[in-house]
Amino acid sequence: MHSREIREILDTCRPHRADRVVVFLRPGQGRLAVIAGKRIGGAVQRNRARRVLRAAWTQIAPLVPERDAVLVARDTIAGAGTREMVDEMSELMSEVGGA
Repeated sequence: MHSREIREILDTCRPHRADRVVVFLRPGQGRLAVIAGKRIGGAVQRNRARRVLRAAWTQIAPLVPERDAVLVARDTIAGAGTREMVDEMSELMSEVGGA
């Protein structure tokens, strides 16, 4: 996904907030962008946060078919594992109803 598309999603779509991640969804082709800002920590922590979010999303993506997603890591993601993020995002998507 290009930065222009990511910015458009962030500006126009409703955020769905959980404790450790904010999810923006819009109808699309199932593409994914993951953002971890400097408040997450240094490069190692940001890369780990992105890696964990990507791994968790691959497991819950079938819950939200035909949607482009932007995942924004929150500073509370430090130390969270993939399993915890799968549980958190699954709960969030079930509350949202897949959109």
